[in-house]
Order: sequence, then C-alpha cells, then structure tokens
Amino acid sequence: MKITDARLIICSPDRNFVTLKIYTDEDIYGLGDATLNGRELAVASYLTEHVLPCLIGRDPFNIEDIWQYLYRGAYWRRGPVTMTAIGAVDVALWDIKGKALNTPVYNLLGGKSRQGVLVYTHANGKDCSIWGWPSTTSASRSTCRIPS
Repeated sequence: MKITDARLIICSPDRNFVTLKIYTDEDIYGLGDATLNGRELAVASYLTEHVLPCLIGRDPFNIEDIWQYLYRGAYWRRGPVTMTAIGAVDVALWDIKGKALNTPVYNLLGGKSRQGVLVYTHANGKDCSIWGWPSTTSASRSTCRIPS
C-alpha cells in the first residue's frame, strides 16, 4: 500500500477547521485534525508546502518512521504549527491502518480501556432552538458508550 494523495479540507466561516485527508492506492483514506486555534492557515500552509509532498509514495503502515522523519527533519522543529501538522498526519495514518486491518484504532494501541466516556458537544450558532431545545441552551453534556 502506498500514499497517493493528501488534501486539506478548510471550512467554517468565522473560524477555520482544518482536516487532513490522506488517500492510498487501495482506495482507503485516513482523516486527521490539523486545527490550531488562531493559526489554522499557518498549519495548512506548512502541510501543503512542506509535509504533504514528502508523503506521496510512502507506506502508510510505517507510522513511526514517518513521524520520526517529520519530527527530526523539519526546519520548524517542535513548534505548535509543526506539531499540529505532524499530529494530523499521525492520526490519519492510524486511521488508514485501522481501516485496512478492519479493526478500531484502539485495538492497535493496546485495546479498550473503558466502557464509556463523558463527551461535550457544542453547536456553533446563536442557540440550539433549531433542535427543539430552549433558546438559552448553547451546549449539551452527555455520556457516550464505546461500541463493542
């Protein structure tokens, strides 16, 4: 398996959310979040100009090798822009590996460690009245079960 393409998805008015999508020659893709609040476009530029060209043709299963290459060989070492970019690549590669092996990523990282997690959801906008909630509601807190 080889990486054939990588693209950025930059969306949301008023605030940028940056998602990295890495494609392989076996029609599997992986997603990674590259959002760095206040510096989203710096990360996007760093990925586009410096990181993504280095990924094409590489084996996405060599996650540690790619991570070390990006971390140790980067001109902008260990700063928030570089680390956000590397983190997005890392998560996207784990996503590809999990999909290729038909298993959740947590199985590749040592297995499930809890039955549920507390999650926080938030909707951008004035209020949540479009969902039938009181107009003063801006966020919700709930427990989410981890699938078996």
